[in-house]
Amino acid sequence: MSAKPEHYDVIRKPVVTEKATMASENGAVVFEVSIDSNKPQIKEAVEALFGVKVKAVNTTITKGKAKRFRGRLGKRADVKKAYVTLEEGNTIDVTTGL
Repeated sequence: MSAKPEHYDVIRKPVVTEKATMASENGAVVFEVSIDSNKPQIKEAVEALFGVKVKAVNTTITKGKAKRFRGRLGKRADVKKAYVTLEEGNTIDVTTGL
């Protein structure tokens, strides 16, 4: 399976947080994905881009917060995260980039 341009639209960037690092110790990788993508699309994109086998995909949607910028009220965008569990023996090193 080769990487198609739409795979780069599905997966935005890896999430590097303490929680994501703890998940990576259990064979999971966390990505920020497009809000309208679904689990089969995410699985296909990760397998094509990184050449790994995906066991499971869990997703969460974080609602954007209301934040103030120079006294004016603004709203952060909603963000969808995908927790991608990999098959045994597969790894993705997110620190090196794509």
